[in-house]
Amino acid sequence: MAFLTDRKRADGLGSAKTGTEHHWQMMVSSVALLILIPLFVFTFGWILGSPYEEVIAYYQRPFPAVVAILTMLVGFFHFRGGVQTLIEDYVHGFMRKALIIGMICLSYAAAAFAVFAILRIAL
Repeated sequence: MAFLTDRKRADGLGSAKTGTEHHWQMMVSSVALLILIPLFVFTFGWILGSPYEEVIAYYQRPFPAVVAILTMLVGFFHFRGGVQTLIEDYVHGFMRKALIIGMICLSYAAAAFAVFAILRIAL
């Protein structure tokens, strides 16, 4: 074993072949959040502290509702990718698979509840 080169020790381990795609998805969602977060802050901040009826009427308009829905969807998608990377880097074995599955289910459930809540207000 002492005479093996570094390349020979790594040969056959290979790459997962999804790193570039995952990186690209994270970059795209980052740019989308760069646009959506200020829009969400301005649309949400505009109505923050208003009476209940005024908030309902405000979110029944299409622009604030669409901005909120897009922010939640892209945000939870980005969250899923980031936490998946964190788990892949620091957890090994069966626990890695269990945590990734749980985290994916949690992020999709949170996104679904957020979209449901906004649609319930908007419609």
